[in-house]
Amino acid sequence: MTEHPFPQSSSLNSQPSVVWRCRGRTLDLTRRALIMGIVNATPDSFSDGSLFADPGAAVAHALALLGDGADLVDIGGESTRPGAATVPAEEEIRRVVPVLAGVRQAAPDALVSVDTSKAAVAEAALAAGADIVNDVTSLRGDPRMAEVVRAAGAGLVLMHMQGTPVDMQRSPHYGDVVTEVAAFLRERGELAIGAGISSECIALDPGIGFGKTRAHNLALLAATARLARAVPGRPLLIGASRKSFLGASLGERLPGTLAVTALARAAGARIFRVHDARENALALRLAEEVLAAVHPPSA
Repeated sequence: MTEHPFPQSSSLNSQPSVVWRCRGRTLDLTRRALIMGIVNATPDSFSDGSLFADPGAAVAHALALLGDGADLVDIGGESTRPGAATVPAEEEIRRVVPVLAGVRQAAPDALVSVDTSKAAVAEAALAAGADIVNDVTSLRGDPRMAEVVRAAGAGLVLMHMQGTPVDMQRSPHYGDVVTEVAAFLRERGELAIGAGISSECIALDPGIGFGKTRAHNLALLAATARLARAVPGRPLLIGASRKSFLGASLGERLPGTLAVTALARAAGARIFRVHDARENALALRLAEEVLAAVHPPSA
């Protein structure tokens, strides 16, 4: 039976609290979700190409995203588009750290994430002021990553991916994609906690577009409420922005992205990784107004 997109059995006020701790900051996501703006400091992003490969351009873009309503920015120096090759850690650090330092200097209070699967890159980014590590390999890519995150008390995003960016879209296959992704997120969450990372530092990402067909992506989005309960109390991140499956029926990707943001928020997602901060922030805030009207907080 398909779950209703609006929570029917409880008010927003009675929902379990959802907090995310990131290097001493406590973010209450119980009623207000976050927009995570994407900053691709790479020459080969699937969406931005090389627009922000220059550090100055990347810093300016990050600040523009924050000005447009992003609650945090996610800076990456290695493309994870389908078919992308790996980048040496030294090159990734060269791309990411100047951007992170520039954002930190211009916006000292900004919340900043580094998108990397390499412990050396995460270590350098955290030393430069990053608050969060967004690891698309869920700690499988580097045996040191868990210790680096734990030692810094950083926020951590654990994402599901079948295969690697090089081969993930060649022939994605699942018996039951929702069950398998939910089980993976639970397992990786438990592993991170076992490695000493606080459960309140962990966020989960089903990895829309990472080793999935269009049918898999739609099934996961339809099951957002179930995935949001995979690890109770942990925020679910949705990263569907501008992905090709959104344009398959609409011909354009932004309208599909905005629809996903609104629908996934209603089903319980709490973090949205997007390219278009202003538009998604507006869609998100309206969705939360509707949710509050459907289930007003108890007095």
